[in-house]
Amino acid sequence: MPLNINLQQILLHWMNLAILTGGLYFLLFKPVKQFMDKRAAYYQELEEQAADKLAQAERLKAEAQAKLDAADDEIHDERMRAQQAASDAAQEQLAQAEEQARHIVAKAQAEAEQSKERALRESQREMRELAARAAKKLAAKPGADFFDQFLDLTEGGGAHEGR
Repeated sequence: MPLNINLQQILLHWMNLAILTGGLYFLLFKPVKQFMDKRAAYYQELEEQAADKLAQAERLKAEAQAKLDAADDEIHDERMRAQQAASDAAQEQLAQAEEQARHIVAKAQAEAEQSKERALRESQREMRELAARAAKKLAAKPGADFFDQFLDLTEGGGAHEGR
């Protein structure tokens, strides 16, 4: 054989290489591959859990935002109702105050009218008393002009007495 190549030796080396490769495959590659697959599956599961938790957090955030928006709307509606109630109460108080003012004005007018009538009656009474006194004084002075005596009495008695 030229170059000292032995075919049997080559075949034995190939078989040795195949046995060694097969042994290493079963002893090292297969367990390492299983370990790497498990590790990849573990990290894939962690990633899925994180994505689920993130989705759940986003959903909870959206629900919370919806609740906040609803609460804001409710607060706005309640504020509007309170403002309307306050406005209605103010209008009612204003109406009551106006009614009281009308009542007070009417009462004051009635009292003024009574006072006027009382003053009128008082002045009429005084006029009657004055006329009665004047008539008594006129009747007491015989021979004088009744008209002049009346004027003297009504003016204070000093203007026409000296005539």
